[in-house]
Amino acid sequence: MKRIGLLGCGAIGTQIAHAIDTGKIPGVLTHIYDNSKDAATELASKLNNKPLIVENSHLLSSNPIDIIVEAASQDAVKDVALSVLQNKRDLMIMSVGALLDESIYDVLSDACNHFKKTIYLPSGAIAGLDGLKSVKDELESLSLTTTKHPRSLKGAKFFETSDINLDAIDSSTIIFEGTAKEAVSMFPANINVAALLSLCGIGSEKTIVKIIADPNTDKNTHHIEAKGKFGKMTFTIENFPDPSNPKTSRLAILSAIETLRKYCSDDIQIGT
Repeated sequence: MKRIGLLGCGAIGTQIAHAIDTGKIPGVLTHIYDNSKDAATELASKLNNKPLIVENSHLLSSNPIDIIVEAASQDAVKDVALSVLQNKRDLMIMSVGALLDESIYDVLSDACNHFKKTIYLPSGAIAGLDGLKSVKDELESLSLTTTKHPRSLKGAKFFETSDINLDAIDSSTIIFEGTAKEAVSMFPANINVAALLSLCGIGSEKTIVKIIADPNTDKNTHHIEAKGKFGKMTFTIENFPDPSNPKTSRLAILSAIETLRKYCSDDIQIGT
């Protein structure tokens, strides 16, 4: 069975750990780490198969592990990803926005080639990435409109310099329009889907993002439009927020679980 290390024991990491522990993912969780020792201890206490809690994030990949799952933050990716590959471990990244920094992307891409290891990026809270990858060379425009309840956007870096008061919004309101690169920088915990679209499409400077705060919605909605020589694609995904973390769509966690399940399985592979 594949041996798995987990970086980040919050809402997403916890559900991935439980999927491993219950056998939904046919692997074994051997080591975990979180900046909060209490979070790591609490997670380990709830699992039947107790993983070891390491003392720092870099120690995860120094153990005999097949893959490290990052479910922490963009900063964690910047800090740990290269050492994981240098230790010849595969890596699954949830905080995909970190890869829109071209210097980080290039370094990690080169490391994958040099050390013969792979970085896996789950499709997260959206669908249609297989189709977009197929038409990448013929894409001419790509846009994303994301609608969320204001409470799902609270705490974003964007509001440190904005006059917008989320608590005062009483109807559907556009709060951001710009490039995917700007969106991921300003909303690092809310808009990883924009990073995924950029990486499999026409890049973060050409991918256009609009973010709408709507106090009357109970869903996270992503509307994607892609046009080019191939024709046109339109996707609308309506996700319920995960009960344990309203900033994250339930689909994003299920996507992570499926990506890791596929990694650990010898099975028929479906899709591009």
